Amino acid sequence: MATVQVNGLGIAYDRVGEGPPVLFLHGAAADARVWRPQFDALADAFTVVAWDEPGAGRSSDVPKPFGLADYAHCLAAVVESLRLGPVHIAGLSWGGTVALEFYRHHADRVRTLILVDTYAGWEGSLPAEEVRARVEGARQMLAAPRGGFDPTLPGLFAGSPPAAYVPLLEAMAAAVRPETLRSQLSLMAETDQRDLLPTVSAPTLLLWGEQDVRSPLAVARQFQEAIPDAELVVIPGAGHVSNLERPEEFNRAVRDFCRTHS
Repeated sequence: MATVQVNGLGIAYDRVGEGPPVLFLHGAAADARVWRPQFDALADAFTVVAWDEPGAGRSSDVPKPFGLADYAHCLAAVVESLRLGPVHIAGLSWGGTVALEFYRHHADRVRTLILVDTYAGWEGSLPAEEVRARVEGARQMLAAPRGGFDPTLPGLFAGSPPAAYVPLLEAMAAAVRPETLRSQLSLMAETDQRDLLPTVSAPTLLLWGEQDVRSPLAVARQFQEAIPDAELVVIPGAGHVSNLERPEEFNRAVRDFCRTHS
């Protein structure tokens, strides 16, 4: 574990391997540890980096106010500090929304985009009634008494969580900070990045779990129609957290795509 100082915030990250840099952005209620199968599998050919975003894992708390553009600028400072240059950037769920915002402000630092089971913001990808239901669900979750707070979002896996990763999932859940989750979900609910998608010129991989119910395949099709020349790879039998549920298929798709565009 190492850290970068960005405007007074300590941003933790993990880094392994040598080769073209691939930067992984975790989803809400998670941290860099969610990418453990990718560290194990991809370090032979790539420099693999995963951050704990502000407010997550080992990084500093999220300051107030802190918007989506602030996450993007903070990430840019990490990329610059680590001298990663144009980077393959992969974001899962909320992390994909951050990756898109990073592209909006820092397109020259993006070699490729890998958007995994993600959204152009909830407002930009989901029906209004679904957004309202998620906002209400988040409100109830965050209103739970201290001992009853459970940050596990529904519908993350096609079936039961993979047994090998249950301890990891429990450890990440125990580390979630309610104020961070409140900020993430609030930003997701109000974000609409549909204006950005047609402007994306970086090679883009859409990597989706076939049975994702949080960001269904219909959302992936919206991305595919909006982003010029976007490539869609569907992972059979996987849900929203496809990198844990089907790591071999996930890693193969990332490896092939990054090699093609390195």
